[in-house]
Amino acid sequence: MKVVLFRSIRTRIVTVTTLLIVAIVGAVVWSWAKNESQVYRDQKRREAQTLAVALSNAWTNELIDQNWSQIRVGLNSLLQNNPEFIYILVSDTRLSNQIVAAVPDDFQEQYFPDIVAVKDTKSALQIYNDTRIAETFLLRDIEFPKGKQRAHRGEPIIEVASDMRNLADKKMGTLRIGISMRQVNHAVRNAVQKALFVGTLGLGFGVVGAYILARQLSYPLQRLQESATKIAAGDWHHRADVKLADEIGALATAFNEMSATLQASFNRLQKTLESFERFVPEKFLNVIASDGIENIQVGVASTRLMTILFADIRGYTSMSEQMTPLETFALLNDYLACMGQVINNSGGFIDKYIGDAIMALFDDKMTGNALHAALAMQQALKEFNAERLNQGQPIIKIGIGIHRGEVVMGTIGFTSRIESTVIGDAVNVAARVEGLTRKYDCGILVTASVVTALEYPRAFDLRLVDELVKVKGKSEPVAIYHLL
Repeated sequence: MKVVLFRSIRTRIVTVTTLLIVAIVGAVVWSWAKNESQVYRDQKRREAQTLAVALSNAWTNELIDQNWSQIRVGLNSLLQNNPEFIYILVSDTRLSNQIVAAVPDDFQEQYFPDIVAVKDTKSALQIYNDTRIAETFLLRDIEFPKGKQRAHRGEPIIEVASDMRNLADKKMGTLRIGISMRQVNHAVRNAVQKALFVGTLGLGFGVVGAYILARQLSYPLQRLQESATKIAAGDWHHRADVKLADEIGALATAFNEMSATLQASFNRLQKTLESFERFVPEKFLNVIASDGIENIQVGVASTRLMTILFADIRGYTSMSEQMTPLETFALLNDYLACMGQVINNSGGFIDKYIGDAIMALFDDKMTGNALHAALAMQQALKEFNAERLNQGQPIIKIGIGIHRGEVVMGTIGFTSRIESTVIGDAVNVAARVEGLTRKYDCGILVTASVVTALEYPRAFDLRLVDELVKVKGKSEPVAIYHLL
């Protein structure tokens, strides 16, 4: 009995010692790597800031005299002699911030070049009596000289911007320099590799010492750990093969008994979960059942900014009157399956079916996906109708309304009957906008709140239908757009 107790205590000591070594070495490595990375980045930012200020001061007189050709010559020479520089832009405030000198020269006479994000250009042009340094990325490939790849699209860069002021301290223009991060990233990688080497060396000595100390006891625990890993990975039929007469052997026996019980429980739980997710979307469950399905309660609610899509079959009532209940049932199942697949592929999820109507939700960051989903639904409907025509069946038309706003996702009901739901003024507006598709004879209508939230509105063909529409149940008018 004393031997067993001694082994158990020694195992704990070795384990704690090893974990302590790992924690210390890991903290040192992480701190070292982070500090080195910050040092390199700060150094590069300071160099870029000093260079931008010096160049803006040197070329201010040429800018004032509109001697742009002289500035262009200087820019071209500077870019040729500095492989780290990706681009240099000089804009003139007197010409509404038009770029009057640039290398590469295809950005000249532009206002918002497609080299970086528009927000970066706006921020750079707004500086006064200051410099702006930002880490961003390229939106296109850069060639300099012509035909030679200078930088690739998506490559991270540092952009430094400095204003150019005359002697009266009036801003005359802005100088912007894009500098590659390749050297910085290379230096950071080297620093991380050195830190990992030192950390690995220290960890190796510590682990070797701990291994020698616990050699006789660690092997069965490792085998038990391997068994636990296999079972955690889903191999429920696996059992630990550890046959000892001490407490580790007893632990292995109890472990195997637990594995058998877990296997049976998990199989039942998995079948229950798969069935439940058919009724409630997984994204909805993450809100109302964050602690597990078994802990769902009435009144759980979460406020979210969502994009709501309503789709409804036009003339469904008159169509269903001419069909048998079974034909109507089959039509709805085929139609909903077709539309549901499109919505899932677009990153949304269906909240509920209201007769022939579909209510789908998209996260706030996926507003554009809602528009893509609507277009894809119209395309899928064409194929769906073509198949129905081949079968001699009437085609269907749908209207789609999209609105963005704040909703409440949660559960309502009482202890014996709980239902998930989404409520809010935004839901009502989306439904009303879908109804307006009949009035304006449009397939897809979206509100101004959706258009405003689009990250790339030019990616869609949107036509303003009405700027002031009174939506039933809403006091303030809204603007609606036709999505072509």
